[in-house]
Amino acid sequence: MSMPIPKRYKGYTKGLARALRKGAVGILPTDTLYGLVASALLPDAVRRAYKVRKRSPRKPSIILAHSLAGIRLFGVRVSVRERRVLEKIWPGRVSVILHCSDKKYRHLHRGGTTLAFRVPASKALRNFLLVSGPLIAPSANPEGKKPAYSIREAERYFGNRVDFYCDKGVLRGKPSTLISIREGKTVVLRK
Repeated sequence: MSMPIPKRYKGYTKGLARALRKGAVGILPTDTLYGLVASALLPDAVRRAYKVRKRSPRKPSIILAHSLAGIRLFGVRVSVRERRVLEKIWPGRVSVILHCSDKKYRHLHRGGTTLAFRVPASKALRNFLLVSGPLIAPSANPEGKKPAYSIREAERYFGNRVDFYCDKGVLRGKPSTLISIREGKTVVLRK
């Protein structure tokens, strides 16, 4: 039996957002690179994304949220100091590690006590996230390979193992900066 042909999208559509809310896994342009995305709220979709990407089961993924309010879904509480930092850097190309040890989100933090979040710089993507809900979005490549800069490269990596491809041309961004906020101090973990 052959695999279904992945759907093609040219932009962030309501149909694509609905597909993600129902468990679809696919390739989506973010504000940095193409990401292999799935709903962060659906454990089965997250597991499938990890399997398709061949991602280490111990590594958490960055979660894209529409706003600071969007991370409240995960029970994350931010201090006044953390909030001030987040309001300065978001929306932007900075992912922030925050405390979240709720067992309900084990499929995301992989048994740890933190999750990384980003509120993307792209307004169109933030509006899309309001409809789709929060998404995991590791770069669109199998672990250890270079990121896909185009849909053609992503197709070579993933073929029919994903449900859709959303094409935005060539994206040559860099992965987001990754920071942690500890005791009111910002620590850069990846520039």
